[in-house]
Amino acid sequence: MRTIAAREIKRRGIGAVEEALKEGPVHIIKNDRPRFVVLDEEDYRELLEAQEQAYVARVKASLEDVKSGRVRRVTAKKLIDELGLED
Repeated sequence: MRTIAAREIKRRGIGAVEEALKEGPVHIIKNDRPRFVVLDEEDYRELLEAQEQAYVARVKASLEDVKSGRVRRVTAKKLIDELGLED
């Protein structure tokens, strides 16, 4: 992933980011640490769609667990005891 310093953006303007975006997403470095990521609109939409698909897949898997009986209802206290999380 391409990186660019925040001070470079301040000096050169948004053109510096646009130039860097040609190579893909850009990390913006501020105070010598990665602080932000800039994506072009298409990459952003793809990321949102992938996130939505992953969410739907998790919900479907959970519903399948319920239908097949791979889940059980217990109290938080019982679960803590079973896992030996309290001394």
